[in-house]
Amino acid sequence: MIIFVVFNFVEEGHYKYKNMGTSNEVVIHVLRMLGSLALLIFGMKQMSETLQKMAGPQLRNVLGKMTTNRFTGLLTGVTVTAAVQSSTATTVMTVSFVNAELLTLAQAISVIMGANIGTTLTAWIMSAGFSFNITDLVWPAFLIALLLIYRRKHKNVGDFLFGLAFMFLGLGTLRQTGIDMNLGEQEAVLNFFSSFDPNSFLTTIVFLLIGGVLTMCVQSSAAVMAITMILCSSGALPIYQGIALVMGENIGTTVTSNLAALTASTQARRAALAHMLFNLFGVFWILFVLHPFVDGVCSLVGYDSSMTRGTVPEADFYANAAKLSVVLAAFHTCFNLMNTFILIWFVPQIEKLVCRLIKPKAKVEDSEEEEKSVRLRYINAGLVQTPEIAILQAQREVAHFGGQIKALFGEVRKMFDITEKEAFDQMFIKIEEGEDLSDRTELEIARFLERVSDAHLSDESKGKIRMMLRQIGEIESIGDACFNLARTMNRQKPSNVSLTEQHKESVRRMMRLLMKAIDQMIVVLKDTEEEMGISIKESFRIENDINSLRDKLRAENALKVNEHEYNYAVGTAFTDLICECEKMGDYVINVVEARYGK
Repeated sequence: MIIFVVFNFVEEGHYKYKNMGTSNEVVIHVLRMLGSLALLIFGMKQMSETLQKMAGPQLRNVLGKMTTNRFTGLLTGVTVTAAVQSSTATTVMTVSFVNAELLTLAQAISVIMGANIGTTLTAWIMSAGFSFNITDLVWPAFLIALLLIYRRKHKNVGDFLFGLAFMFLGLGTLRQTGIDMNLGEQEAVLNFFSSFDPNSFLTTIVFLLIGGVLTMCVQSSAAVMAITMILCSSGALPIYQGIALVMGENIGTTVTSNLAALTASTQARRAALAHMLFNLFGVFWILFVLHPFVDGVCSLVGYDSSMTRGTVPEADFYANAAKLSVVLAAFHTCFNLMNTFILIWFVPQIEKLVCRLIKPKAKVEDSEEEEKSVRLRYINAGLVQTPEIAILQAQREVAHFGGQIKALFGEVRKMFDITEKEAFDQMFIKIEEGEDLSDRTELEIARFLERVSDAHLSDESKGKIRMMLRQIGEIESIGDACFNLARTMNRQKPSNVSLTEQHKESVRRMMRLLMKAIDQMIVVLKDTEEEMGISIKESFRIENDINSLRDKLRAENALKVNEHEYNYAVGTAFTDLICECEKMGDYVINVVEARYGK
């Protein structure tokens, strides 16, 4: 907005600004401002990503466990957002959890409310940056960060310090640029803002919309907040217009989570919509009490809202205006606290409202689209903005992949007992298609994990990605084994090789053990690390049972062939089926070992 004002008057020929020099100097100041904003956004992004990288597993545990009711969910949202310095990151995490069915919609709504409170810490940090010159502290921070990065043991701490230093450097440069530009003394700027009636409701709406649109464009409420603080603290922008910009930022920042959830599950889209409705409701009620509310905040901070330019000495006016950055931070905090206090009691009603507004997706008729939705139930490209949480989504998808393979093996078991040729052939085609689907599912999950691995991740999370890549490879091998088992049955049909009833019961017994092993494999895939130990022991016990049964059946088969109870062809057909089943059991235990990290 200020850039528009400056360039507008430069183009009109107003080349001389008071204490600003030529139009070339104006352009330099504007470029400095843009560069400072870029530094600020980059620093916050670097700091947030590094904090997520260092605390990723802990964040997952906090979000997953500390949401037993609306109040603990609220506290969780405050804590996580204050930790990662990004309400957007927390909101996207929460939407991701809902998409992965790890949080209920009601839990997600309370976490998002907490995120709105946690994000006010950013405004206070910025207010501190505008209250005094912090750039002198930046240079030692860069040096310490560089030393820590070269000492690989503390690389993450160094990356965090780099982000923090860049953020403060951006803030400090913005502050100095605002001082150099003397915005509060520029007639062009003052005339632009004075053209709006500060007491008009329409003016408030206009600036609210400007704040929302700017935040949507730059995808950073922090950057818009920084611009607002420059304009207000320089005396160029009146307090009520500045507050309206802040309210617009609150709405604009909800767009990110809604965009991220566009292609996600119904519940995830509802969680994102709840975020927007929460902020919209807050803006709605504050508009009716805006002036008394702002006056109360001004009194709390010690800012005199009645002081205007020309009625008091210039020094007193600018000293008073310098407090406006604190006023904006205080308003942001008080507004979000009050809004949360009002709406925390109505979480069930908000849940019902968003459920009415967003209906469940209709069942897809097109088979190709249906296959795609089955393949990608929990992971979604639009939600990879928070890599550490995306890992948890991927683990849920791996467990779902295991469930698909279980269904495929269930079809193989049915095929074994089918005697009618047409039904047998149809089932074989279905199993073949299922095996092809498993190949494509493996590829989709692998691509997702590759995208996630390109982001900033902790060593622990990188290890989890390697383990999941191995898991999906072994699960896909189970799918191959299912198809091989079906092909073995298919080959035996035309050869008129008939297994004895004892053979059939032995194969069924082996398949029951295999199904039990696959069930236990899915339990292991869904277990948390704390619960995994008992489940893994059970998997190894079942694997031992499969191997023992295979050895016993092979020995009995060899003996009965030698005793001519049935011919060699029948014995070979039986052995082929048993061996394929045993191979499948090996793949199942490989999945379990990969999940365990072996």
